Amino acid sequence: MITLYHCEAARSFRPLWMMEEMGLPYELKMLPFPPRVFAKEYLAINPLGTIPFMTDGETRMTESSGICHYLGIKYGPTPLMVSSEDPAYGAFLNWMYFSDATLTFPQTLVLRYSQHEPEQRNNKVVGDYAKWFLGRLRAVEAATANADTLCAGRFTAADIAIGFALRLAETTGLAKDFGPNVAAYWTRLQQRDGFKRAVAAEQKAGIEQNVASRVRA
Repeated sequence: MITLYHCEAARSFRPLWMMEEMGLPYELKMLPFPPRVFAKEYLAINPLGTIPFMTDGETRMTESSGICHYLGIKYGPTPLMVSSEDPAYGAFLNWMYFSDATLTFPQTLVLRYSQHEPEQRNNKVVGDYAKWFLGRLRAVEAATANADTLCAGRFTAADIAIGFALRLAETTGLAKDFGPNVAAYWTRLQQRDGFKRAVAAEQKAGIEQNVASRVRA
């Protein structure tokens, strides 16, 4: 049984969404955010104190996009993955890495210095990294100008990985600055049954496990 440690609306939503799209059985363990502060016993499971943390037999993973890749390969075949023989393979991998390193990272700084640590609020950091995120988002705006998805002519794990960064932008307050193509793309992603099931799963688990929702902007 796959076990995923998850905080509402955190990076761990990527593998949660991936598992729902693939129809995989899993156990979802909800934690308050950030768990290193509010669930210190979690450090005995994941010394980094970060989310996500996934276990699958002897496998232990902490990187959200990497977990999606792992799930697609190990439990495939699935149309969510793009094979190395496909001309879109390079684009697929680039989007997978771009999603976290380029689109999620700056938003974590926006969150930290605008919401999570108000005593250290830094408007310069918030402004600079918000511009960074929105500048890099131009790549998604261009890619979705004439296509419903990012690559390979279909919905893939790359759309899941990038889609989470767009969901995070609602928490950081940056979604209001989406270009028209990104806004339409994000609307399409939210209409997928797999996305809706993932949102419902985190809400249900949060209630059942008595873990409060994260504070929203």
